[in-house]
Amino acid sequence: MKDIAQIVEDTAIELLKIAATQLPSEVKETLLKAESETEGALGKSQLHAINENIRLAETQSKPMCQDTGVVAFFITIGDKFPMRSVIKTALVNATKKATEKIPLRPNAVDIFEGNTKTNVGFRGYIPWFYFDLVEGDSCEIIAMPKGGGSSNVGMMKMIPPGKGIKGIKEFVVEAVAAAGPLACPPYTVGVGIGGGEDICMNLAKQALLRPLYHYHDDEKIASLEKELLEVLNKLEIGVMGLGEGPSILDVHLEVAARHPASLPVGVVISCWALRHAGATVDKDGNIKWHPH
Repeated sequence: MKDIAQIVEDTAIELLKIAATQLPSEVKETLLKAESETEGALGKSQLHAINENIRLAETQSKPMCQDTGVVAFFITIGDKFPMRSVIKTALVNATKKATEKIPLRPNAVDIFEGNTKTNVGFRGYIPWFYFDLVEGDSCEIIAMPKGGGSSNVGMMKMIPPGKGIKGIKEFVVEAVAAAGPLACPPYTVGVGIGGGEDICMNLAKQALLRPLYHYHDDEKIASLEKELLEVLNKLEIGVMGLGEGPSILDVHLEVAARHPASLPVGVVISCWALRHAGATVDKDGNIKWHPH
């Protein structure tokens, strides 16, 4: 009988390695296309350096950025999958082992004790876990290590509900304009609307997991995504903030119901290195790797 806990742990190690060393195919293709289409010498040279960095990371199986991020896992677990709480233990163990094996830079810093050296917090919580419970007998795991530079420019605002869609659009533009060159553009922008002050930020981060140019199933939301993409590129931040080439690769929104008295909006920005990788483990321990 297969050791499902060990399979989950080994799968998570491999997912962290994939995320750190390989970009999703549509991101690589978009950046290569941007290099060929960018006319300015500065923008083209920066995109060439980015694309060469991506190539070397993948061929040499080394992290594409020295900041290998804070580790988070998105877990969707079926009610008949043979593990529950043990999954957290397996993913914590995976994070520790991946830190040495890949290697990942130790990025978990305790406020009192300093760097833990393992990417795991002394007091729990890191790696962070996003859980969803569904029908079925499998467990989907998505690893998302997110760097500090792009996290530093994330923003949340409680907009007066009366401002509605107009207020949402104004804030998203404000947040991306404030990010400017600070977090290694071109960016992918995740926007979470509604829920609460914590929920909107979780939704915004989750929105980054959707493949580029896969717009929301709701036509109203998809229309807003496309409109924001066009508007944000008019900021002309450019590659690495130099004003040439694309500023924003894509914009994705996730929307939840809100309290009548509030309109929370979260903006989570990814640098050009939109890193994540996923796989699904079934009840028998068989692994299906997500397209990458």
